[in-house]
Amino acid sequence: MLLDPILGLFSNDLAIDLGTANTLVYVKGKGIVLNEPSVVAVRKGDRGGNKVLAVGKEAKIMLGRTPGDIVATRPMKDGVIADFDITETMLRYFIRRVHNRRSLVRPRIIISIPSGITQVEKRAVRESAESAGAREVFLIEEPMAAAMGADLPITEPTSNLVVDIGAGTTEVAVISLAGTVYSRSVRVAGDKMDEAILQHIKRKYNLLIGPHTAELIKINVGNAYPNEEAECIEVKGRDLVTGIPKILTIDSEEVRKAISEQVDAIIETVRIALEQTPPELSADVVDKGIVLTGGGALLKNIDALLREETRLPITITDNPLTTVVIGAGKVLDNLSILREVTVK
Repeated sequence: MLLDPILGLFSNDLAIDLGTANTLVYVKGKGIVLNEPSVVAVRKGDRGGNKVLAVGKEAKIMLGRTPGDIVATRPMKDGVIADFDITETMLRYFIRRVHNRRSLVRPRIIISIPSGITQVEKRAVRESAESAGAREVFLIEEPMAAAMGADLPITEPTSNLVVDIGAGTTEVAVISLAGTVYSRSVRVAGDKMDEAILQHIKRKYNLLIGPHTAELIKINVGNAYPNEEAECIEVKGRDLVTGIPKILTIDSEEVRKAISEQVDAIIETVRIALEQTPPELSADVVDKGIVLTGGGALLKNIDALLREETRLPITITDNPLTTVVIGAGKVLDNLSILREVTVK
């Protein structure tokens, strides 16, 4: 029993934003030390054993470009673990990388999770972190972490309305007195937008593109609200009729229409949250408005569309991609709030 406290002495406590698209790691006292895609590339062995070839950026480059014996996968889907073993491998790799390959280290870890996940999915996150070498695992809901990362006064009796648009899920939550008054999680976010762009180009132009290309189109010319002038982008893919690679040009207006269903679903989720908010807290929302965070907050004009639909002030956090992990990191630094904001 003596060994566990000794191992704890060497540990640097970690906060992890285990995202569908990216995993970020915050080390207590150091800040964000790792920001990598949630992708793992493995070579399938003859006898069923898998050898990990790459994790993170190196593995993401391999997506859709691997020979038959190598598989590059994203073990997280819709904000939850889709492949337990690969997630554990990825977490172990990231933990050891942060701790300079020292295998003795057993850190305490706080992991952000979507607010709508089941007990079984929570257990999967906790067990994968424990298997990867965590001494103790705490879970925090993403909207709560995002609110802390955005410096909102979460412990006061006032409304903090957070919309966190990630790759796998969109989280909407009303937070007051360090607790969640109302939360709603929908599995419509960045990945579904990429898929919609991919399908639109396939249907309209008979051109097959990969998910990575669809993501680049969304980042470069995607928008949620009409611009003064349309932007264009060249798209490369395979012609489904001739089978020959080809290039075509599409504009931002077309991309906006392709992802309109997903954007509308996010707006509707926000509207439902506003309807469910108690009247006293609704009064606060009129003054303070809505805070947008997550990678989806970077979609051009999403704030303009929300402002138009809700008639409320909309604020995008300074760095939407890191807000959640910074908030989870603040919980590590303030142990007195740890028990209040973590979930069982």
